[in-house]
Amino acid sequence: MQSLKQVLNIYLHKTGLAKGVAQNAAIQAWPEIVGAAVAKNTTAESVEYGVLNVKTSTPTWRQELLFKKEDILIKLNKRIGKNTIKDIQFL
Repeated sequence: MQSLKQVLNIYLHKTGLAKGVAQNAAIQAWPEIVGAAVAKNTTAESVEYGVLNVKTSTPTWRQELLFKKEDILIKLNKRIGKNTIKDIQFL
């Protein structure tokens, strides 16, 4: 007999909802991945076509995060367990 978790996982994959769940996990994980100082000055708003859209409070924060983008991407995808996020766009 399959566990509820297994059944739900199968259902999510068959219906295509698993991707949305993983994308939402990326948004939820943002503050932990980037830390308190960055999280205070940014908001992970949405994921569209594998691109995480992050609003920054100032152009200075945007520039700083552009330098760290690859490291953040690696940590984020490692955390959510998939290569769901392909890029990050800082707004």
